[in-house]
Amino acid sequence: MSEKRPRLQKRKSNPLDRWSIEDAADLYGVDRWGKDIFAIDENGNVVMCAGGKRIDLKSLTDEIRLRGLELPVLIRFRDILRHRFSVIHSAFGKAIEEHAYQGSFRPVYPIKVNQHRHIVEDIVTLGAEFHHGLEAGSKPELLIAIAYHRDPEAIIVCNGFKDREYVDSALLAQRLGQKVFLVVEKLAELGLILDRARAIKVEPLLGVRMKLSSRGRGQWESSSGDKSKFGLQAREILEAIFILRRRRMLDRLQLLHMHIGSQITDIQRFKQAAREACCIFREVSRLGAPINYIDVGGGMAVDYDGSRTNFPSSANYGPEEYAADIVDAVTNVCREASLPHPNIVIEAGRALVAHHSLLVVEALSSSDIENGLAPPPMPKKPHEVLVRMNEIVEGITAKNFQEAYHDAKQARQDALTLFNHGHLSLEDRAGVETGFRAACNRIVRHVRRLDYAPDDLAGLESILASTYFCNYSLFQSIPDHWAIKQLFPVMPLCRLDEKPTANAVLADITCDSDGVMDQFVDLRDVRHTLPLHPLKKGEPYYIGIFLIGAYQEILGDLHNLFGDTTVVHVSSTDGGYVIDKTIGGDTVMEVLAYVQFTRDGINAKLRDRVEEALRRGSLTLDQSAVLTRRFERMLDSDTYLAAD
Repeated sequence: MSEKRPRLQKRKSNPLDRWSIEDAADLYGVDRWGKDIFAIDENGNVVMCAGGKRIDLKSLTDEIRLRGLELPVLIRFRDILRHRFSVIHSAFGKAIEEHAYQGSFRPVYPIKVNQHRHIVEDIVTLGAEFHHGLEAGSKPELLIAIAYHRDPEAIIVCNGFKDREYVDSALLAQRLGQKVFLVVEKLAELGLILDRARAIKVEPLLGVRMKLSSRGRGQWESSSGDKSKFGLQAREILEAIFILRRRRMLDRLQLLHMHIGSQITDIQRFKQAAREACCIFREVSRLGAPINYIDVGGGMAVDYDGSRTNFPSSANYGPEEYAADIVDAVTNVCREASLPHPNIVIEAGRALVAHHSLLVVEALSSSDIENGLAPPPMPKKPHEVLVRMNEIVEGITAKNFQEAYHDAKQARQDALTLFNHGHLSLEDRAGVETGFRAACNRIVRHVRRLDYAPDDLAGLESILASTYFCNYSLFQSIPDHWAIKQLFPVMPLCRLDEKPTANAVLADITCDSDGVMDQFVDLRDVRHTLPLHPLKKGEPYYIGIFLIGAYQEILGDLHNLFGDTTVVHVSSTDGGYVIDKTIGGDTVMEVLAYVQFTRDGINAKLRDRVEEALRRGSLTLDQSAVLTRRFERMLDSDTYLAAD
């Protein structure tokens, strides 16, 4: 059954008002990065539309709040996860059919991308019909894979550094009927694996990670190349083959593995790496190893900005081109060398789970100076620098706006110098600041009409940006934006039938100046402000941060001790949707326990302080009882701000 997106309709409004739903979709790029998954409905609300279903995100958020759950909330859509399974497996199914490929497609999900139990459970359940396996890179992840893996046709791939306990667990899992491949990341591991396999009396399934000269492209390109952390170079692969041959275990080497990084934005890098890997496959097969699986690793990128380019937050290819190039590379080398077609493994994690999670935050207030404060009164005898600034503002035209900007900057600097030397009053300084902002507002209108903004005027939007204070922690929920400026799609969930008139950045509620989201997706470049609507008193304004299902939840830290948010799992039904499960966010006490505080210890400290205050007389018995009760309640409350 083909999937249909909701048809975008223009709102019925004043014919002189040219703003439309299509304008909103274009402004925020939802038709590009959210294709077949998100859209805007006729009411101006964002809807989830994967699988032909429709879920209004504004209404869903309202219902979540009516259930007594606080924002921010992380929403996971099972329908989107099912959709991503279909997209990836359909792409490889089509490529396999077109190339008359004889091997099977046997992908694995890298647990490190998001280890939360409910996601792993959904991966195993939804992936069962596709024989989708799991990949583990540590002992805890291996235990998850062993416990939740059920399909004898799917495989478990064991990557990462390995000790005896790791190896023993993987080998013993084969006795459970699981197909577990131990990938040799460094040559020293091979002896350990073979010795433990002999001791346990298990025939191991072995893989070798190839250290390719081909490199990826993007934030994580250092994962590949000659200086990469993992993998065996050509001479080491040869040595591994000689070792296995001497120990009469060459038949156990059945998988070759490569990995050139995460979020590979340029398909040419995949093509080069796949060709090199296939040539190694040809040679290893010639030397007698029965390679049944080629694992091309992870790296299938997510087009976060919708530009379909090799920009770091995009990709110049889609799943179908990726699949076609992989299958084509393996087919060609098999035909040239008369080799049987191996099974193809990919470790797509980001491309599988990124889309299905979004964070909903509420804008609590705005620092919009112009709307919030009246202009300061003009002093009776304004200083010369204030008079000059006002003249600059009044004289701005389409011909002199760049010169006017330089003059306004100089006047503001002169005012600061005068103020610091005691020659300018606070009233005059406030007037100069107001005038400078007015000048920038007038100048930016002219800049917006230009095809290219001069470098010295390019930052005006940021100067004029409002700050929308939102109830979330950037460090906890979107750590990659803070750490490496990874871009994620962000847009309001409602009022999209209205033209947004504010340009804003999103500040979180941590007490750190870095807690600001100030880079946003754009078709041509990076926006430093986000178009938003003015806040209305008594009306919630929800903002969605999309495509955050990969890495963000597990990388999030406890800056300012803001914990995990509330999580809601949603599935569509014929008549709407159901909330499958809700998972409460971390309480204050749970977060404190992460940093080695105990309830008894912290309560004992409080009681000591209360007794000291009672002895001093600075606290009454009634007040001490209220304080103690509130303290105890706070330990069990959410770490984020509560609704009024």
